[in-house]
Amino acid sequence: MTKPIQILLQTTIPTDEDDWYIGRFSLLRDYLASLKSETGEPLYQVTARDRQSAAGENDPVLSSLEDSDFDQLWLFAVDIGDGITPKECESISAFRQRGGGLLVTRDHQDLGSCVCNLGGVGSAHYFHSQNPEPDPSRHCPDNIDNKSISWPNYDSGLNGDYQKIIPQEPLHDLLKNLSFSGEIEFFPAHPHEGAVGVPANEKNARVIAVGTSLVSGRNFNLVVAFDSVEDEEGNILGRAIAQSSFHHFADYNWDTDLGSPSFVSEPPGEGMKQNQQALEDIQAYVRNAALWLTSNTVRLR
Repeated sequence: MTKPIQILLQTTIPTDEDDWYIGRFSLLRDYLASLKSETGEPLYQVTARDRQSAAGENDPVLSSLEDSDFDQLWLFAVDIGDGITPKECESISAFRQRGGGLLVTRDHQDLGSCVCNLGGVGSAHYFHSQNPEPDPSRHCPDNIDNKSISWPNYDSGLNGDYQKIIPQEPLHDLLKNLSFSGEIEFFPAHPHEGAVGVPANEKNARVIAVGTSLVSGRNFNLVVAFDSVEDEEGNILGRAIAQSSFHHFADYNWDTDLGSPSFVSEPPGEGMKQNQQALEDIQAYVRNAALWLTSNTVRLR
């Protein structure tokens, strides 16, 4: 029997049921855990957890990730800037250096800006106060209705609705879906997505999907994919994904009946409930991501 790939779903905050704690990603967890091989064996063993340590203190798992049995880390940066310690950054970087797959996602303005301290994939995330988008003309609010949230805050639609994505050529394996047109067409929408892009001097990364603001009509990047590459020390880096918003994976954005934290003020949409393809598309993307991140993983077992 082949051992399942070990995936860690991890937030950057301690458990708080009135926040985007790991319990609000239960549909993602259950979907990954449900995937099986052609012989009926589980493909993935999924561990879903929040931080066990307060801000500024090292989390026992994140601070020793390179020595763990995990093959992939899906990091949901839901903090306000202090969610990863320097020791944890070193450990996550070492995890990728030994071949671990890495998906890093955040949200608007400075939400999740702790990921700026991660090498490579961290630099693909642009924030308000740190590492802003290179184009100064984008240093302005896109969603103008929520005055408490500043740029970057691209409006792709209401929570619970879906957005039409623009795959970039050549079509990346992450965006293939054999069930419909052959490519993924929809992601869950969110009224204030963050910003991602290819870091300067990164030759192994490219933007693979773009969204469109419903307010300004501006295009903005949704996903940056990093292929495996040998670094200056001779390490074969695992593949990585930088995602513009963790709301693409949150329960509330797949099914609004599961609820949101009390501070969410925008009314929900109904698009994901009305269009089965939209849900199947994000599930196909999740399935593709787990497979793609694994294919260059160096397993310790």
